[in-house]
Amino acid sequence: MPMRKRTVRNGMRMLLSALLLIILACFYHGGIASLFSLTQGTEQRFYGWVMFLAAGIGAYGVMQAVFGLLLSADLRDAGVRVVPLLLMIAFVIVLYFYLFVSSFDKPFEEQYLRPGTTITI
Repeated sequence: MPMRKRTVRNGMRMLLSALLLIILACFYHGGIASLFSLTQGTEQRFYGWVMFLAAGIGAYGVMQAVFGLLLSADLRDAGVRVVPLLLMIAFVIVLYFYLFVSSFDKPFEEQYLRPGTTITI
């Protein structure tokens, strides 16, 4: 089936970047917050913005890949390889589910109170 492989490849690249942003936001937002000394509210906004950005990039990537599948091929598309990028996307999806399942096995980390913090009972 002739398709525009360059357009499909660009859409798959966008989809791969969206998946990596989702992994970053879901599993490593706490590390990023501690690295940049973000407050809890700022960390939640960071999570929301990254998920919004990933959703937008992913949706654009899917639309671009679908349009690449529907449009007829050019002569430049003969040497473009799509399979390695497809395998990378499959690997990132497997990595996401591995991190998701392994997050259930983590022991509960207690958050210690900082000096001067009051407790309301």
